[in-house]
Amino acid sequence: MTIIKEFKEFAIKGNVIDLAVGVIIGGAFGKIVDSVVADLIMPVVGLVFGKLDFSNLFLVLGNVPAGTAMTLDALRKAGVPVFAYGNFLTVAVNFIILAFIIFMMIKQINRLKREAPAPAPATPAPEPEDIVLLREIRDSLKR
Repeated sequence: MTIIKEFKEFAIKGNVIDLAVGVIIGGAFGKIVDSVVADLIMPVVGLVFGKLDFSNLFLVLGNVPAGTAMTLDALRKAGVPVFAYGNFLTVAVNFIILAFIIFMMIKQINRLKREAPAPAPATPAPEPEDIVLLREIRDSLKR
């Protein structure tokens, strides 16, 4: 029973919940970045470099069976080993964009943390009356 209680305390802590929310948002954000790269950036890059589709750039590393189309999907389905460097380039661009966006977000969060005003120093609690009286007695005895 103690393991269940310990797990419940662990799962209820704010850090675990924050992590779960971060993973969910990160997954959705990753899909957005994938779409930005695949649908917006890579077509422009392909246009600049001669209408290349980066996802279909590959080198064939084995024998191609007769009748197999020379596309990445068809070769993979046929079991032909391929060196798919175009797909890697697309994923690398995804990573660079995602890393840059996260860097900018962290930079802004740190800037906001620095701009927050420092909390006002706490006012000391008034001393109890008996301590004040004892100090007065001590001071009068010294004279």
